[in-house]
Amino acid sequence: MQFIPVIVLMVLFFVMMFGIGFILNMLMKTTWFPCYLFVIVILPVVVYSLWDHDMSLWTHLASFHIVDYLTGVAGLIGAYISGWAIKKLRQGGYTMF
Repeated sequence: MQFIPVIVLMVLFFVMMFGIGFILNMLMKTTWFPCYLFVIVILPVVVYSLWDHDMSLWTHLASFHIVDYLTGVAGLIGAYISGWAIKKLRQGGYTMF
């Protein structure tokens, strides 16, 4: 496993989820919606769409590589940080957020 592409992929997923989460937070006036969206919608869709139903769920989850988990965690962290940033901006008096 080469580390440079993994780090670039993690940064891309972090920035992508941060940007999408920040925009969703501004439009919908919800703080933690991107985190809920990531966990409730995106993860099951990815896991279920790639799942070969001949094997068990745990075998399927074990078939993913560490890179897959690292990018998923980086995306979830980006969604969380976007909610945290919006919360801090609202506490700072920025009413447009």
